[in-house]
Amino acid sequence: MRLRALLCIASLLLSSCGDGGASGSSPTPTPSTTPATTVYAVPAQESLSVSDVQAVIAHAAAEAQARNLPAVIAVTDRVGNVLAVFRMTGARATATTSAAPNGVNIDAQNLTVPAEAAAIAKAITGAYLSSAGNAFSTRTASEIVQQQFPASPATTGLESGPLFGVQFSQLPCSDLAARFPAGGAGAGALIGPKRSPLGLAADPGGFPLYKNGVVVGGIGVMADGVYGFDPDVSNVDNDPEEYIALAGTLGFEAPDTIRADRVPVDGTLLRYSDAGYAGLIATGAPGFATINGSIGSLVAVRGYYGDPIPAVLPGAAYGTEASGVRAATAGEFSNRNAFVLTDGSGANRFPIRGGTDAGDVAQPLSAGEVTAILEEAFAVMSRARAQIREPLNSRAQVSISVVDTRGQVLGVVRSPDAPIFGTDVSLQKARTAAFFSGSHAGSDLLASPSADVAAFVGRARAFLNDPNAMTGRYAFTDRANGNLSRPYFPDGEVGRPNGPFSRPIAQFNPFSTGLQSALIVGDLAAHLAYVTGASAADAPQRCGAAAGQTRVANGVQIFPGSVPVYRGNMLIGGVGVSGDGIDQDDMIGFLGLNNAGKRVGSLGNAPAAIRADQIVVNLGGESVRLRYVNCPVAPFLDTSTQDVCSGL
Repeated sequence: MRLRALLCIASLLLSSCGDGGASGSSPTPTPSTTPATTVYAVPAQESLSVSDVQAVIAHAAAEAQARNLPAVIAVTDRVGNVLAVFRMTGARATATTSAAPNGVNIDAQNLTVPAEAAAIAKAITGAYLSSAGNAFSTRTASEIVQQQFPASPATTGLESGPLFGVQFSQLPCSDLAARFPAGGAGAGALIGPKRSPLGLAADPGGFPLYKNGVVVGGIGVMADGVYGFDPDVSNVDNDPEEYIALAGTLGFEAPDTIRADRVPVDGTLLRYSDAGYAGLIATGAPGFATINGSIGSLVAVRGYYGDPIPAVLPGAAYGTEASGVRAATAGEFSNRNAFVLTDGSGANRFPIRGGTDAGDVAQPLSAGEVTAILEEAFAVMSRARAQIREPLNSRAQVSISVVDTRGQVLGVVRSPDAPIFGTDVSLQKARTAAFFSGSHAGSDLLASPSADVAAFVGRARAFLNDPNAMTGRYAFTDRANGNLSRPYFPDGEVGRPNGPFSRPIAQFNPFSTGLQSALIVGDLAAHLAYVTGASAADAPQRCGAAAGQTRVANGVQIFPGSVPVYRGNMLIGGVGVSGDGIDQDDMIGFLGLNNAGKRVGSLGNAPAAIRADQIVVNLGGESVRLRYVNCPVAPFLDTSTQDVCSGL
């Protein structure tokens, strides 16, 4: 089986809103109008102890034994540190991803992966998608990443899931994600957020873990040899992996009131689990010392855990310096509600700074302008009504990133309880907006050593009937780029052609989305070869990019929540937002940038005349206009004002 895995890896290797920008100099920004008082509750600094992790593994292993299905069980903390990987005797060594519908497998389709990598990805997904206001599982993830929401063969003609494409985040090649240090020693061993070996998982069998209402980690189980997704949410599955993982949450259950099946999106309650506690077979669990070495053992996973000797680890308490995410100091950010990423030694990993692209841009973003953008976006967020958080009328919580035209990070801030996944995704979104709005998008892709990647440029130019597409003529948001990245265009209209950045529907599934997946498939293959020991070198920390390039160094994202930043008609950067509903993400970035422009008088959203919603696609007898941003109708908790983005 391991030989098969290595052979597979080796073969894989071979409605619009807007705002006109203003030109001029960059005056010193006026102080933020954001209130200094705190409006968010900071999560209690709970964490998984060694005995907690042992109990999680023991309960899951007991259920696996009762079902006669040996499993690989992984446990992580909230910021993605792998605390244990337990392999039961007889557990499958590998799992295989879902094949393409038409059998023409490409990207990560029909790929054999180590079972440990799949279990870790599931655990990270449960931890990263959850917060004190929402508990999401890998079954939830499956529902929100597919080409139709909700997914069911009996229902067609629906738009894609709200987080379509999020599975290709937290990538092993991401330059934002921290890496487990070689040898596992040193103060940085538990610094997060960590990467995932397979991005986020859509295969049921991953759940968040909670203590006293605080998310402290996740559990992931791989046992059946299939790493896939649920294409039909209209029925209830009997999934043994899901029962095994659910058993591991005993004593660490997500609060019932915030589970995904209490969270509505577009009138649909999300799915949390098809398994229930009443359906568990095991009546108890022996102590970890009893099972370790008898029915299974801890195993090392290169690049993630147990190097050189595996041992159960305690989790880092989110919000502490040791976790890699903590409250900002007054010198780092003016708003006392903000959190930042830290290196474990007290230093902000992404302090606010000016643009690095002076050779490309006449007047790059200044540090003061970046501060204004982050502060004003943070202020919009703190007034906004959350989409996916319970109880109703909670405040939105997101991560916000700003980049320059080279993709260099100029600042990252987040609210205290924003889901961890949004940190990497907000940076993906900011970079994607800046990249596709820039003059270099087409030429960079055409220069790719992958003929598959390069071919997307020609497809886009033919689809848009514009030989100059992707040369900076138009400003692109992730919503606009996402329009072109769906297997039906317009989204959800069955029988239509696929967008030029998507795979055709007959070849499409969540493991092969199109340009997004094509850009990183080589890095994924290189990383899996490293994990299995087939290669001495890991994938570099620059997804799909040449050495020295950072424009999309943690991958591109194709669901909404970004805007490019302009000074007059000149692109100077991008803003990305992620964490609490795609329309909320759009509004926080768009309105926050608009307000920052008013404040400093020197930047803003793209001029209306060059926004991507000016692009009209002729489908033969019908014309379809791209969308730029879509803001909630009545989004704020402190006012009943509607259509807050209209006319900007």
